[in-house]
Amino acid sequence: MLERAEAESCCSPANRVLLVLFMVLLVGAILVGNLVTLAVILGTKHFRTPQGYLKASLAVADLAVGAFVVPLSVYAEVYLMVADSAPDWTSSNSQAVPFHPCSVIGPVFAGCTLVSISTIFLMTIERSIAVLRPLHRDSVITRKRTGVLISLSWAASFLLAVAPLLFSSEIALEYNSCSRMCNYALGSLGQLSTQAWNILLLFPAFDFTLLGGTVVINIISLSSIRQHSKRRKHLAKAESQSASKPTFSDIKAARTIGTLTVAFTLSFTPIAVFVVGNVLGNKWCHFSFLAFWVLTSNSCWNVIIYSARDQKFRTRACELFRPFRRSSASESQTPV
Repeated sequence: MLERAEAESCCSPANRVLLVLFMVLLVGAILVGNLVTLAVILGTKHFRTPQGYLKASLAVADLAVGAFVVPLSVYAEVYLMVADSAPDWTSSNSQAVPFHPCSVIGPVFAGCTLVSISTIFLMTIERSIAVLRPLHRDSVITRKRTGVLISLSWAASFLLAVAPLLFSSEIALEYNSCSRMCNYALGSLGQLSTQAWNILLLFPAFDFTLLGGTVVINIISLSSIRQHSKRRKHLAKAESQSASKPTFSDIKAARTIGTLTVAFTLSFTPIAVFVVGNVLGNKWCHFSFLAFWVLTSNSCWNVIIYSARDQKFRTRACELFRPFRRSSASESQTPV
């Protein structure tokens, strides 16, 4: 109750309007950006590669966040502004009612976050093989193996997302008035046990293990790229372009994935700090809003990172919008 009072007292009507506007713009950016990414990757033969399929998996996870997670928050905030009271389901948790919206949206958000982390990890592995063992790339990295790994990534991520609800009766899902999102929280019991604490800490432990491994692999790959660049300056032209060296596209892709890793690590760190603090008894109402929405905003950054680093991606994305430009131009030239 104190959290709800703090959350509601902090926002004037003008601030609530700005908050809803931010959420709506974020939904639009996530949907448009990731739909463009999927259209470019799946609609262009050049991008239908193992790396492209991993990017498509990442885009689908981000799309789910924009299509399901954020709209629920928009609905709750708009309802609060119009009716001057929050929806009834926001004052209860998933253990108190037969069906709670957060029973679906909460695992979707957690699962898609875990999918994003595991997909970036797989992209890093794929690029490291291309950079460190270019002769073995085609035999090791195949579309079939990539498809299997993507399927396992989705299955494991969503299994982990529902694990707190399956293995502890003390944990429920609720709409948090501070973060404006569906979060895992204390259920109907009085106090969290040590087992429940360990289950909640499983998320940041798993995420930072993968992110830590991703960072280490990226450092190794980028160090190899740096050494290769130095050797290329001193070797003869024929030797520097031998088949045993990574291609320029492989090097650029490795750097792009390094940028993705840094962006996701920065956006996920506040969530990990909040979860650990919450388990230790800290509420951090305002910080929880910042943490969850910084992570959510990460869902629209990927297409920007691809566009900034890949000229072919930019060119293909522009081609997708040319028919609309021609259509609008022809309509403007039509005589009245």
